Amino acid sequence: MKFTKMHGCGNDYVYVNCFEEQVDNPSEVAIRVSDRHFGIGSDGLILIKPSEKADCEMDIYNADGSRAKMCGNGIRCVAKYVYDNGIVPKTRMKIDTQSGIKILDLTVENGKTKTVRVNMGPAELTAAKVPVLSDKERAIDEPIVIDGKEYRFTAVSMGNPHAVVFMDDVDHLKIEEIGPKFEKNAIFPEQVNTEFIRVLSDDTIQMRVWERGSGETLACGTGSCAAAVASILNKKVRDDVPVTVKLRGGDLTIEWDQKENRVYMTGPAETVFTGQIDL
Repeated sequence: MKFTKMHGCGNDYVYVNCFEEQVDNPSEVAIRVSDRHFGIGSDGLILIKPSEKADCEMDIYNADGSRAKMCGNGIRCVAKYVYDNGIVPKTRMKIDTQSGIKILDLTVENGKTKTVRVNMGPAELTAAKVPVLSDKERAIDEPIVIDGKEYRFTAVSMGNPHAVVFMDDVDHLKIEEIGPKFEKNAIFPEQVNTEFIRVLSDDTIQMRVWERGSGETLACGTGSCAAAVASILNKKVRDDVPVTVKLRGGDLTIEWDQKENRVYMTGPAETVFTGQIDL
């Protein structure tokens, strides 16, 4: 199987061009290629497919083989792949995902994609649609007890469910212990991605993320969107300027148009290497 390894702010995936390749068992392939000792090493597998509704389709599988609906860093890399390889020679394109069609605008330098701005669509705040079990219409600054300690979270869906938790120190957080307990808590029927946030200024936040099905990753695009939205809702940052989200793998810029309820994400997309693997 021919592949390309790409990343957005360190959130790395194995990309397969399904205009040319066929992947019969993507869940099993995702587990195989994601292994960092016996495979290629990645946060998962992304298949780039033809689409009758858009310029192409993105199909995502997490490192554990589970299917994901959306990946903000991944979709930027898909846009770079199809543009740089001449499959979709447009600087504005539509990509179909399991959470709907997304519109992307590319910044190109010397014929190669440098950054991508993605219209990530609306931020879903209705608790039942995130989903999170709550007796309130929205779960904003809601308490949750993990291992006997109370935390407060804000629930947002950006195509994937997210729980955003604010704290004073994320650098020393034992995320490998607390992350799975958020992910699999019974109040999240479809499990949850959890963003742990430290507010640095009125337009900048620091984030670490535990993704369902993948564990801690260096970046999460949908998580950054959810974190920015939650920061604005909780009046942690200004609502009239873009929010810079500082991740372990780099920075993303998030804008939330509250009037239209549209979230825009801008960030880099990088190719690491290409190759082939025997399956």
